[in-house]
Amino acid sequence: MHLITKWFGTFLCDEKGVQKEILFPKKTKEIAKRLAKIDKNEILPEEKKLSKDIDITVGEKRLQQIGSLDPTDSFFKKIDIKPEDFGFSQCLLHEASLLLTQDKVKEKLESEDLQVIQMVNALDDFIQTSNLLSERLERWSVLPVDDKKIQPLKHAFSVINDEMKNLEKQIEKDMQSIAPNTTQIVGSLIGARLVSLAGGMERLAFLPASTIQLLGAEKALFRFKKEGGKPPKHGVIFQYPLINRAPRDHRGKIARILATKIAIASKADAFTKRDIANKLKKDLEKRITEIRNL
Repeated sequence: MHLITKWFGTFLCDEKGVQKEILFPKKTKEIAKRLAKIDKNEILPEEKKLSKDIDITVGEKRLQQIGSLDPTDSFFKKIDIKPEDFGFSQCLLHEASLLLTQDKVKEKLESEDLQVIQMVNALDDFIQTSNLLSERLERWSVLPVDDKKIQPLKHAFSVINDEMKNLEKQIEKDMQSIAPNTTQIVGSLIGARLVSLAGGMERLAFLPASTIQLLGAEKALFRFKKEGGKPPKHGVIFQYPLINRAPRDHRGKIARILATKIAIASKADAFTKRDIANKLKKDLEKRITEIRNL
């Protein structure tokens, strides 16, 4: 017997055709819910029920836990199971697909790493505003002025700096949740900026160490390619104390080692969820000590 799942139901078939089926409810939300599970490579309850205690052949890798996988079996191409034969319309599929897309977009927009990106952007706005207000206060304060006139500016400057601290605390909290290993290696703010520059936690995890090393140095890299000179050795990770406090001839080597550890840490954060921060930190410290002793 062959198990085949369509958007409107799952079917047990043999050479004579469909022998048994479980049709999905004719409701947009129910169809969308099952399409979402299939999209996530989950096995549907209807598939488990229909295949119970039966030897079946399946054509999807998703179903290999409940049957023998053989995607090359010609049977899957020959059999034709039409939705209209079971009372389902293409209009229902269209509506369910739209709902599924909306749910995916909503899930993506609510993901924590995208919230971190927005917080990093907001923090940069706060920093820029704080610098502007500080400069204005400095220029104004050298003049003989009634304190009442300058007080609104002082108040705004104070509020901005208080909100910067609150935002940094929230970034640290969120980074401990979505990227604990990366945060332990480079700190929450540098880690958040790497996530922001990469475009998300998963994208950061897919980047090679050489790219992570230069995240934030895109302008300098472009200038090097266009005009020549010395290529950049580091991007935002230059903010890491053991790099910016190191002798110039050591910075590039330390940046490479740190980027390698970040690449490993981000993969653990995005995929395996294993706690490997202590091991990475010990190895990082050992490698940096070796560089210093050269």
